[in-house]
Amino acid sequence: MVLEMKFNKFILAVCLFLVQGCSSFRIPDEFLYKEIKTDDFVIASWQKITDNKAKFKIYIEGDGASFDAYGRPTDNPTPKGTLLREIAFLDNNPNVIYLARPCQYVMGGICSQRHWTSARFAREVVNAEYEAIKSIVKNNDVVLVGFSGGAQVAGLVSVAKKGLNVKKLISIGGNLNHEAWSDWHNLAKLDESLNLADYREEYLKIPQIHFVGTKDKVVPKELTYEFLDGKQEYIVEVVATHTLGWDEVYPLIWQE
Repeated sequence: MVLEMKFNKFILAVCLFLVQGCSSFRIPDEFLYKEIKTDDFVIASWQKITDNKAKFKIYIEGDGASFDAYGRPTDNPTPKGTLLREIAFLDNNPNVIYLARPCQYVMGGICSQRHWTSARFAREVVNAEYEAIKSIVKNNDVVLVGFSGGAQVAGLVSVAKKGLNVKKLISIGGNLNHEAWSDWHNLAKLDESLNLADYREEYLKIPQIHFVGTKDKVVPKELTYEFLDGKQEYIVEVVATHTLGWDEVYPLIWQE
């Protein structure tokens, strides 16, 4: 057990060094790094589980480093930002999991560049995230928190798949309709991906809250309002960009 813990801490340190270089970002000791093998991918996660009968809180990462500053697909989608990890690792709920997306941190299984570009929400990606979550929470109640494209994943594992006892959905700068998002930015469609918009009616039946940044240029708040047409009570505006200024709502996220 001691050897396993030391190895886990070594892996964490290497992962964060590769992603960020030297940084003051620190992962609490109670979070253990675990790789989850699914049918098609190996999913990286950091897990704090202290009560197997309590609610689980799953934080699903965004799209990560899908493209470089010149708009070219990267060779590794591992996220460089720490926003979602910071929120997750400060969450005092008994069972908190930070869940990466396929090919982030671990380039395993059928990973290819399409899985963080045009097929970032493909059925095999959604299946893998579902398998990973189900293997952790079993039949327990679960709250899913999705950042950016992670909000799309949280929604799809809730409505395109069956079997999770999802009690609430939370998004932070969430991309809920990637087709509308692509149109907004005049980008190529993610034509190999499922789209939450196709499951909108069922999705809106789940209790949810969406934190939108008034200065967010990546996922503008207008897209969330459009998707939730008539459900403005689900939205909380924050003076934030896509990655900065969310501190004031951390407690609201933790209490859900």
